[in-house]
Amino acid sequence: MSCGDSDLLICRCEEVTKGEVLQAIEGGAHTLWQVRRRTRLGMGTCQGRSCQRLVARIIADSLQAPIETVLTPSYRAPFQPVPLETLCSGEYLDLENL
Repeated sequence: MSCGDSDLLICRCEEVTKGEVLQAIEGGAHTLWQVRRRTRLGMGTCQGRSCQRLVARIIADSLQAPIETVLTPSYRAPFQPVPLETLCSGEYLDLENL
């Protein structure tokens, strides 16, 4: 790592640097989810769509492992849309009859 490399901004949304990512990896974070939990990386507006591949490469390089072995988080759509009125009403949500 070169002198200014640790200041390289990896996640623009949460302002996470490469140095912070490397610290998380050295502290035992070996998956994208673990790095995300320790640094808030990927929790901003883009939800990791801009930084996920960079972090996967950093993890793979640090662990000297193929990038394919770095577990990638999955994006899940809501199972079933819930009307906002239902959530705000405080009533019991009967998912079977939506």
